[in-house]
Amino acid sequence: MNLTTDRTQGVAIVRVHETRLMYPLLSEFAGAITTLFSGGGQKVLLDLSEVTYVDSATIGCLMDLYRQAATAGGALKLAGVQKRVETMLTMTGAETFLEIHLDEPAALRSFGA
Repeated sequence: MNLTTDRTQGVAIVRVHETRLMYPLLSEFAGAITTLFSGGGQKVLLDLSEVTYVDSATIGCLMDLYRQAATAGGALKLAGVQKRVETMLTMTGAETFLEIHLDEPAALRSFGA
């Protein structure tokens, strides 16, 4: 799993450097994000600009991470979502829970950063 994490103005930005985010990668992916919530990083931005495909397991994983963020009193937002991924999020209704932003700067502004 190829992830990088940066912090700016109280927001952890996790950049996913995979074109396909699918079941075999989800354990490592979810573990990395969960660690941010448990370590006090309550505002998390997932930059999915390189991701062109997600499966149903990934949608479930994102919803679980959203619930973890809410439980921790924080927020999980997405940025750079490709059209195909956005379609999957829309088809499953996940976009009603997950806040999606066009790009990283827009998402950071939504955090008040």
